[in-house]
Amino acid sequence: MAATADITLGYMPLFDSAVLIAAVEKGFTGEEGLSVQLVRETSWANIRDRIAVGQFQAAHMLAPMPIASNLGLTPLSLELVAPFALGLGGNAVTVSRDLWGHMVGKGAGPGTDPGANGTALSQVVEYRRAAGEPPLRFAVVHPFSGHNYELRYWLSACGIDPERDVEIVVVPPSLMADALATGAIDGFCAGEPWNSVAIAGGAGRIATTKASIWRLSPEKVLGVSARFATEHRPALDALLRALYRSSTWCGDTTNHEELAALMSPAEHLGLPRERLMPILTGHLALGDGAADAIPEFFVPHAKGATFPWQSHALWFYSQMVRWGHAEHSPAQAERARDTYRPDIYRQALKPMAAPMPGANMKVEGALTAAAPVGASEKGLVLGPDGFFDGRIFDPDRLDEYLASQS
Repeated sequence: MAATADITLGYMPLFDSAVLIAAVEKGFTGEEGLSVQLVRETSWANIRDRIAVGQFQAAHMLAPMPIASNLGLTPLSLELVAPFALGLGGNAVTVSRDLWGHMVGKGAGPGTDPGANGTALSQVVEYRRAAGEPPLRFAVVHPFSGHNYELRYWLSACGIDPERDVEIVVVPPSLMADALATGAIDGFCAGEPWNSVAIAGGAGRIATTKASIWRLSPEKVLGVSARFATEHRPALDALLRALYRSSTWCGDTTNHEELAALMSPAEHLGLPRERLMPILTGHLALGDGAADAIPEFFVPHAKGATFPWQSHALWFYSQMVRWGHAEHSPAQAERARDTYRPDIYRQALKPMAAPMPGANMKVEGALTAAAPVGASEKGLVLGPDGFFDGRIFDPDRLDEYLASQS
């Protein structure tokens, strides 16, 4: 396939599909010689299966999903690569109003502090256990998702065993608010706008956010088959350049009103523009009249948001191993790491002289303040990227990290 190409690209109706949608709507793909058809899907399982059978050439993917496919953990497992990240952050944990009331009684704070609110939740869990009540049920969007692993990380760090103390089930993102409202679940971790939909409907209260659990943490990637990446590299390179230009546009605050309007129509999110602006500003309504300003709640471009860090891939792999979703071996770790392809990213964006980090991995959680890095004259700023519990993840000391979490 030449650089002038037709690409069918699947996506889910979440705000972090913005870079994909803006790339097409603002004409960046066309300027790169591409004709891209966006196809809205209803579940991550459909995204997974349609790329596996060749109906999609590329897709909006949960960051751990291509790793899971390469480890043979999914039906129709296909070798996938992730050459581009689609932003940082964007998720929240929302609980029912009833559960939030019990958490407040145990010391939950007025904001989204994961430590205080997680500790309160752990006390509610302990009280329910002592009273012989059934475990709380939390929903995530897919087993191999940032949502599942950040929820588990938060719960565990606050003294809640995700395997024993609560039940975790899978619910499609767009059904989360209804599931919470009907009492089918007690809480969920999902991307925006579905937390805000639950709040607007009076069904719940945001307890914490992805940006609070792990600041500037990975969430979605562009997934393509390894075969497509090899056989159609000029087209893939052109797509990455279009996405990079789109991410730059999405990250410019002067474009945020237009971006919210672009994402609003029924064919994308089907929500009023004013409901979407808080995602971009980080000023979130939490429920019951409370609000909070979340620094860098969703970052589409800055802070290396589009770079496919292999340390991100290895952190997700570490959580797969931690929770028994994957067996650990040096070969498995290498396979997970190499799913993320910064080499493709670097090659595609080289003509643009885009700011680049000098390495493919970094110690995650080590930056306590913003720091300039990079191998480009334009410069790049990373961080802060701390985990709320103060831990760090050194990808070169993977075995030690795994042992510390066992």
